[in-house]
Amino acid sequence: MPKQNTLLDAILKLIEAILNALGYRSDKKRTWHQHVVPYENGWAIRREGNKRITSKHRKQSTAIRKAKTLAKRYKADVIIHRQNGGIRDRISYKD
Repeated sequence: MPKQNTLLDAILKLIEAILNALGYRSDKKRTWHQHVVPYENGWAIRREGNKRITSKHRKQSTAIRKAKTLAKRYKADVIIHRQNGGIRDRISYKD
């Protein structure tokens, strides 16, 4: 029985090392930071780390207002991007 536990521990450590090497970390917390990004012919809000968008808007100002509401609720940041993708501004709502 002890050999099985040792083998299992070794396998788990190997899997953890592989995942860490690939950039997956179990201690990494997800954030609620909201990104205002260009999307199709308008603007979108995307939560940091998400592939899907939260909402679509025709105007950047509308997207910023919605992102601020979400960021305030979760005490996070709003990161506003330019049309070319670069960061224009960052607004923090952390305590």
